[in-house]
Amino acid sequence: MGPRLPLLVAALASCMLPARTCVLCDTKIVEALNSLEMDYLPGHLGAEHHKNLMKRVKQALQDFKELPFDEDSYLGVVDEPTLEKASWSLLKDLKRITDSEVKDELFVKELFWMLHLQKDIFARYAAHFQKEGMMLQTLIWCSNCKKQVHACRKSLDCGERKVEVHEMEDMILDCELNWHHASQGLTDYSFYRVWRNKSETLVSKGKEPTLTKIMVDPLDAGTYRCQLDTVQSSPATVIRFHVKVLPKRITEEIPSSNIPSQDEVAPSEVTWSVTKSSTTLQSPSSQSPTAESILRGRLVGLLIWISVVLIAGIATTILCYRSEKIMDSIKSWLGTGSEAAQSSQVPEEKATESRSQ
Repeated sequence: MGPRLPLLVAALASCMLPARTCVLCDTKIVEALNSLEMDYLPGHLGAEHHKNLMKRVKQALQDFKELPFDEDSYLGVVDEPTLEKASWSLLKDLKRITDSEVKDELFVKELFWMLHLQKDIFARYAAHFQKEGMMLQTLIWCSNCKKQVHACRKSLDCGERKVEVHEMEDMILDCELNWHHASQGLTDYSFYRVWRNKSETLVSKGKEPTLTKIMVDPLDAGTYRCQLDTVQSSPATVIRFHVKVLPKRITEEIPSSNIPSQDEVAPSEVTWSVTKSSTTLQSPSSQSPTAESILRGRLVGLLIWISVVLIAGIATTILCYRSEKIMDSIKSWLGTGSEAAQSSQVPEEKATESRSQ
């Protein structure tokens, strides 16, 4: 923030007359203090001490703002997530004390020791926010609890990047930083081509933080500038890219049997391919016949053989079962025929005897 720090501190100091602390800007804290006075104190502390205790509690919370102003730790402002974390920590410890049902002197000691620890916790939250503050945020000013959009300290010039890409490959310039998503008031990413005479040509503009150039050639080498615009007049981020286009990757192809030899092709017709796998051996899956296909054929043959054996077994069982029935039927039929023949011979013998008499 540099020279703006004294001006900001002076502006904050002018607002300190109606001083409040950040945690008292949260209505949940105010409600918890009212509940403590109206609901908890009557049964846990003498009535003559209520007014003095609440005065000391509020003064202790006011002392949260008595942190040293420093560009890297505390400037009298926090964002809403930081205020929510500090308030939640304070409310949690206050509830722990009230749930314990402590009374009188022990209650007072526990309460003010908790407030002392919570002040240290608030200081850590504020310092963390100050270091990790984003470009544009809605901040809560601890002096008067007002919310304003504030530009946090961030250098506009985010440095330079060196990019190397081979000819006929894709060039990608990434302008996004990790804090862009959490910031407010950001608009479009603009990419410019910077020429030697310092003039610039707009290449692209939009919500995408990247610029992609397909199949670059040596003419694409040079300097590019990315700018993230804001709702204000000044940009949020400026990054310069120095692009160097390297020679095309050359990989000799392995000649196959159906490709003419070097003697059959004119020198001007010889081409080189930029393929990553041209110099690698063929994988087992591309060879013929493959072990996988052989194994698959053996498995299919084994399944067919098992199926034939099962069908033959079932057919044999059925035939054996039915053959027994057929034999029984034949035997029954033969037995019936012999009995009928015997029965027919008896009358004939009787008739012959009667004739002879």
